[in-house]
Amino acid sequence: MSIDHVVAFVPMRHVSVRVPGKNYRLIAGKPLYAHILDTLLVVPEVSQIVVDTDSPVILEGLEKHYPMVKAVLRPEHMRADTVPMNDVLLYDTSLVEADWYLQTHSTNPLLKAETISRAIRALAEDHPAHDTLFGVTRLQTRLWDERNRPINHNPAELIRTQDLPPVFEDNSCIYLFQRQALIEHGTRLGARPLMFEIPAAEAVDIDDELDFTVAGLMLEAQNQAKKDKA
Repeated sequence: MSIDHVVAFVPMRHVSVRVPGKNYRLIAGKPLYAHILDTLLVVPEVSQIVVDTDSPVILEGLEKHYPMVKAVLRPEHMRADTVPMNDVLLYDTSLVEADWYLQTHSTNPLLKAETISRAIRALAEDHPAHDTLFGVTRLQTRLWDERNRPINHNPAELIRTQDLPPVFEDNSCIYLFQRQALIEHGTRLGARPLMFEIPAAEAVDIDDELDFTVAGLMLEAQNQAKKDKA
């Protein structure tokens, strides 16, 4: 099956508590939000990009530098950071029709266009066995819960971490779904989600100042590598 008419949604709030103004703060020479938009613009499977925001700074930047991107002003009652993302997506998908929706974040600036394309193809190959897709990062390290209990290992058997059974973290990089699945199940994960593994180097998610610094250094290193090849 082919997956056609994919609309990409990127939510971007104006206020960020842990990293003030992070969505429009400069990183590696341009606003954070510009990195994911530049990536999505070269994904051939994506037919439209929609930014959901309440930020006047981002709205101005989109109008000036990304006129091809559709801006959706987030309603006042949905701007608190306690509003579930599934509710935001239900609102956004009611405004913009598509066969499939892809959601990602501005806080994933290292995500590659070819990875997004691979994810879309992976779901196309496995649909309808899987009705949705989400990005994950493989973890092979010794994990414990809050009650001091091992999650994925036996402390009496100190096998190499690379030999541990992997567990997978939802990395918030990619979600693929249809509106009907979102309505029926109340979640972008649908009923039968496909886990799509993304390399850790691409799955950096900016939650705090350390993440911002690390992502900036990685982006600058990538930019320098491109210059050296040119």
